[in-house]
Amino acid sequence: MELFYFMVFGALGAVVAALELSKNSKDRINTSPAFNSFKNNYLVVYSLMMAGDWLQGPYVYYLYSTYGFGKGEIGQLFIAGFGSSMLFGTIVGSLADKQGRRRACVTYCITYILSCITKHSPQYKILMVGRVLGGIATSLLFSAFESWLVAEHNKRGFDQQWLSLTFSKAIFLGNGLVAILSGLFGNLLVDSFSLGPVAPFDAAACFLAIGMAIILSSWTENFGDTSENKDLLTQFRGAAVAIASDEKIALLGAIQSLFEGSMYTFVFLWTPALSPNDEEIPHGFIFATFMLASMLGSSLASRLLAHSTPRVESYMQIVFVVSSASLLLPIITNFLVAPSKVKGGSISFAGCLQLLGFCTFEACVGIFWPSIMKMRSQYIPEEARSTIMNFFRIPLNIFVCIVLYNVDAFPITVMFGMCSIFLFVASILQRRLMAISEKPKIENWTALKERDPEAEPLND
Repeated sequence: MELFYFMVFGALGAVVAALELSKNSKDRINTSPAFNSFKNNYLVVYSLMMAGDWLQGPYVYYLYSTYGFGKGEIGQLFIAGFGSSMLFGTIVGSLADKQGRRRACVTYCITYILSCITKHSPQYKILMVGRVLGGIATSLLFSAFESWLVAEHNKRGFDQQWLSLTFSKAIFLGNGLVAILSGLFGNLLVDSFSLGPVAPFDAAACFLAIGMAIILSSWTENFGDTSENKDLLTQFRGAAVAIASDEKIALLGAIQSLFEGSMYTFVFLWTPALSPNDEEIPHGFIFATFMLASMLGSSLASRLLAHSTPRVESYMQIVFVVSSASLLLPIITNFLVAPSKVKGGSISFAGCLQLLGFCTFEACVGIFWPSIMKMRSQYIPEEARSTIMNFFRIPLNIFVCIVLYNVDAFPITVMFGMCSIFLFVASILQRRLMAISEKPKIENWTALKERDPEAEPLND
């Protein structure tokens, strides 16, 4: 079965390489040298920020267990991280809009570096403080950087379509290549050099410090709503009114929460799904395979976003349906393939089928990120971008906290079924979003037809 892992990894690598090498002029967006310089600067910073995040991920649970904490105590630490992201994330998002996105990005670096430093202490209270800081940093990572990019892109007068190029490249590098390299580098530090489970956190702090130096030396400040008379409560109210009054924003928030909630739940479920009888599986290699599948998705997204058709609102319906079907595989294999009673050993036939399904889901994740970023840049108002984006994360964090708290209460098939339903609902909401976004075009075409009976429908 070990050959199976290499075959899947090799096949995905070959497809990604073929997609990237086969791009022609129609699949590429013609840009300016000034934009390329701006884009490359952002990609370097974003990759460093993501390296700081990816290096920590595989070793958080392991580090806590080496300090002697049990599953319950570790679960509380994880809940503290998501809870702090929910409670403080919206506040720091609003401050980013008012005090400056560049300043918020620097705050992310400082906060996450402090969180890394706390990992040197085996004291539970200090580790809890580190989780709270990590939760705040996560909120900033997924709102402040994107908000700064969109505002700066528009301020410099670059073509709106070029944003999709930056988004797809950021996901391809930051959520794909950097994730794989971070996993390998972390493994090198812990296993090959025997530096202990704290070493990846120290390396992460170094990458974050380098990224912060680049931000301070090359980024300019931009703001959302700079009105002096607006306090945090007024900003929250304004963001809530924007979500409630614009169905497109509300739908976008619901779609994001449903997909990301399923994605974070999948992170907790894939290991027990692939090794229900304690089968020996190469976690690091499977993680790298998932990231390669995500790179495949982002490569596909860059092609799709380079063309005016199909629209992002259109193809994302298919992506959500495919992702929903892929997470049904554990349920299907549970019914169709007789479960093995043998403890240990290598991955089972059912596990192999599920691994292929999980790679399909990760490819959908790779398409999702640049596509949702594109839609957010279209629909979310600039003056409250960070605030609204963190509002979207509130239901997500509540959902993940509930799942973490009850992870042992339900069978794994029930959890996957729930995620599959959420993703199917996301596809229905995406269809509604597409219908609403097309209304102005239909109305414009109807008015044009009244003036000119031979008029053709308007295209992007």
